[in-house]
Amino acid sequence: MIKIGAATLSGLAMVTLLSSAITAQNARPRAREMGVAPGVFAPGPLNAVTDVAGVRVGHLTRIEGDAIRTGVTVIVPHGGNMFREKVPGAVFVGNAYGKLAGSTQVDELGTIETPIALTNTLSVGAAVEGLARWTLAQPGNEDVRSVNALVGETNDGGLNDIRGMHIRPEHVTAALANAREGAVEEGSVGAGTGTQAFGWKGGIGTASRRLAATLGGHTLGVLVQSNYGGILTVAGAPVGRALGRFAFAGDAVNGSCMVVVATDAPLEARDLKRVAARAIFALARTGSSYSNGSGDFAIAFSTAPSMRGPVGSSGRHAHASLPSDVLSPLFQAALEATEEAVYNSLFTATTVTSKLGKAEAIPLDRVREVLRAFGIQ
Repeated sequence: MIKIGAATLSGLAMVTLLSSAITAQNARPRAREMGVAPGVFAPGPLNAVTDVAGVRVGHLTRIEGDAIRTGVTVIVPHGGNMFREKVPGAVFVGNAYGKLAGSTQVDELGTIETPIALTNTLSVGAAVEGLARWTLAQPGNEDVRSVNALVGETNDGGLNDIRGMHIRPEHVTAALANAREGAVEEGSVGAGTGTQAFGWKGGIGTASRRLAATLGGHTLGVLVQSNYGGILTVAGAPVGRALGRFAFAGDAVNGSCMVVVATDAPLEARDLKRVAARAIFALARTGSSYSNGSGDFAIAFSTAPSMRGPVGSSGRHAHASLPSDVLSPLFQAALEATEEAVYNSLFTATTVTSKLGKAEAIPLDRVREVLRAFGIQ
């Protein structure tokens, strides 16, 4: 029996959550503590995707022996029955070298009916089954015969025994049981346990922006699973070049990045797709190469109660959504929060080693030196 947050697991003897690793992670600063605060808008109180009311995040981390370094991260848009109270959603594809299960129905209908799961490439099938089983088990879903599970991935095979397919459906349901509001664990945790970015250890990162009342007063939050390459740029400073570790200089250029955007602004799928596009555009600010082998995807959804309901129901009204000509502040918020979430994923990540390789945490003392040289601190 292993207790993970609110979830007690039996029969998962191979699952371990290392409290020492979490403690070490929390000792590493986030971007704002390093003097990096992208953009002009203020973050929410947690500077996390959970600043959007009702959004919950859960992790399941697997660190075992010398080969298993992987996990699952789930994002739950609201606390009700997701299948019965679908949220408007959209997907934007920057580069389609990836496996975003469930995206075609989201494109077709403009709704999301399950939590969103992130994991590794070869565990997408297990995550789909886990989300489907969880959805079927919800009270009120006894007659459900079709579930469109939404699962994104990046490839953690550089550190994890990905061919072992160590994520099972029960790990997904455990992450869902552990999902909560409040502060979000970042870095080498959940779906970010085995990821790498810009030649350093990547991971899970999150950030948010809260608009002033004069700009709508809405909150937008982002969570990223960073596992991609390029030439790392931090707030305009050429950190990757200065540290001598970047794409096309001996380090791998492939990888992927999953971005999940949540907002309480009442948006229809069409405009959520436009918001998701800005999240992908934001990766360029961090130095992304959008390389051939990089799967760069963004999922965006609205939690506004007025927008929820079954497809075609009278509970969702087009006239309740914001007009398109007032979306620019939300576009800016998506750019800023995504950029900062990527930095948080790098700065909070701890070094991970396995028999397959080693990904070092980015040396923050050297990052500080570069930032000071460019007048950022």
